[in-house]
Amino acid sequence: MTTTAVSPLRTDFERSVANYWNTNRADPVNLRLGEVDGLYHHHYGVGEPDRSVLEGPPETREQRIIAELHRLENAQADLLLDHLGPITPADALLDGGSGRGGTSIMANARFGCRVDGVSISEYQVGFANEQAALRGVADRVQFHFRNMLDAGIASGSRQAIWTNETTMYVDLFDLYAEFARMLRFGGRYVCVTGCANDVTGRRSKSVSRINEHYTCDIHPRSDYFKALAAHDLVPITVVDLTAATIPYWELRARSEVATGIEQAFLTAYREGSFHYLLIAADRV
Repeated sequence: MTTTAVSPLRTDFERSVANYWNTNRADPVNLRLGEVDGLYHHHYGVGEPDRSVLEGPPETREQRIIAELHRLENAQADLLLDHLGPITPADALLDGGSGRGGTSIMANARFGCRVDGVSISEYQVGFANEQAALRGVADRVQFHFRNMLDAGIASGSRQAIWTNETTMYVDLFDLYAEFARMLRFGGRYVCVTGCANDVTGRRSKSVSRINEHYTCDIHPRSDYFKALAAHDLVPITVVDLTAATIPYWELRARSEVATGIEQAFLTAYREGSFHYLLIAADRV
């Protein structure tokens, strides 16, 4: 496990977030899905599922659903990686809030480049480094117990940075100041996130339920664009993935790994108080 001499946990909120992810290590959702092919994620899925997995022999039904949910997880990560722009094996990337490391490992497999991940969960860092070692890529994919608001990465050293459902744990203006520092001129930042409708999101009981469940603070949609503009990060692509993620939640709600939060996501997406966005921005 990679650690630092000084703890990256600077506030009570950060300590509560780290504690949540350190102690919820046995949550079956991402673990069961990751066991399909050894890619362990901490995000959701996009795309149209194969609904035939709900049919067929009942004794293998859950296995089929798990495999299909994981396919949609991987599809989401692939979509994010599609937007990173041209990446060469000589480039270095950063995964901000890297979870159990699945997207970082996929990025290295696709581009052959160096990838560093940072997380304030010591458990996640240790788990992800074990996965990199098992795949024989620990020399190129490394995870660090650090805060993405102060990542300890050299200025101008990253061709691309991404956050995959992690920005709701940090101040966006502080985050994008740090990312702009680390990105090369012309480098790319890609974000996939859930965000609140500026008019109705903060009044939505479903959005509040998601905040409570994950110990997070979902940002209004407009805050992303304000914070990006304040730090010379210019959006070049914005994709509303809300409709594309609803089928994932519908399928997950019918699985044994459902946690009870599925209906809050479905209600929030359907009522329009919550959006699922991909934003790609260039450092200028």
